[in-house]
Amino acid sequence: MIASPTSSSRLPLAVYALTIGAFGIGTTEFIIMGLLVQVAADMQVTLPQAGWLISAYALGVFVGAPLLTLATRRLPHKITLMALMLIFTLGNLACALAPAYGWLLAARVLTSLAHGTYFGVGSVVATQLVAPDKQAQAIALMFTGLTVATLLGVPAGAWLGLQYGWRATFWAVTAIGVLATLVVLALVPRTQADTGPSRIRDEVRQVLRAPVLLGLLITVLGFGGLFVVQTYIQPILMQVSGFAESAVSPILLLFGVGMVIGGLLGGQLADRGVTRALLLSLLALAAVLALMTPALPHRVPAAAFSLLLGAAAFATVPALQMWVLQRAGSAQSLASSLNIGAFNLGNAIGAWLGGAVIAQGLGLQKLPLVAAALPLLALGVAVWAHKRETPSTCPDAG
Repeated sequence: MIASPTSSSRLPLAVYALTIGAFGIGTTEFIIMGLLVQVAADMQVTLPQAGWLISAYALGVFVGAPLLTLATRRLPHKITLMALMLIFTLGNLACALAPAYGWLLAARVLTSLAHGTYFGVGSVVATQLVAPDKQAQAIALMFTGLTVATLLGVPAGAWLGLQYGWRATFWAVTAIGVLATLVVLALVPRTQADTGPSRIRDEVRQVLRAPVLLGLLITVLGFGGLFVVQTYIQPILMQVSGFAESAVSPILLLFGVGMVIGGLLGGQLADRGVTRALLLSLLALAAVLALMTPALPHRVPAAAFSLLLGAAAFATVPALQMWVLQRAGSAQSLASSLNIGAFNLGNAIGAWLGGAVIAQGLGLQKLPLVAAALPLLALGVAVWAHKRETPSTCPDAG
């Protein structure tokens, strides 16, 4: 059993162990974006076909998160996390060894199954490891593994693939999976799974309540706004801001730095009041996106707004995750995993909306302005959801 959490200013090592797993999962999700040309050439498929390796992963996260969470709901959390890291490791090993495109696609789907449930169950475990006034910070630290993957893991993996072939990258991520499994085994204490509802139907009923569903909708809309822009950030920076192709990677590094800063600050803000943190972070994200439009034609402001966009977007993550956890009753693992699926659904919707804006001839520069509408919608949903809660049912007075 886990020891009683304390209010120490230091987070326990077990939270850092969860962060290592998050780093590996984040790396494997996004690394394929930097390897598409090589994979397409080696597997003799078109770039759009290779792009399905990204879409199939996102779909696997969205579908696999609730299914695996329900399937493992009675297992101790530590056993579940280790099983998920085993799936992750085997999936990346299968990618490294894939003899044909179909096998690679199937291996990507297998790998994706671990994603949502790992972050969902990991969020629950992180909150159990610390005192109530540190829970959002613990979640933020775990998600820092995802942001560091974007900041360091993805560029390193792309470089490795360029130097030694794309399969070398998946071998490296497989090694990260082995390391993460061993660290979770050594550092994460044995905790019990949810002890509330005894039937799947009861857990599903818990997460189908309006407060949880509204939280999921807020997540979809908030992150949808980010990916309207981020999906097309390379052509935006080159065609609107006038940067050379070689300058795009350093600017994306600024975006990653912003993600880390925003996630950690968002965790501290959410520990002082989840609702207030959610409203402020969504408002900040909408403002950054709206102001980004006139800034894009100027190089220095465009680079600065890349950092601000990363910070504003990931400042919402701890509050979004805590909102759902607080309203999920005794089905926290399922609700948390569904929220990870909602992040990925927002990614897909944002990418589709951005493509639709471009197809209508509105131009790349208008993407941030259009994107700002989504976090504003999320803000409206959050205000309405908070107002419909009575003082006796609202888990957060902030």
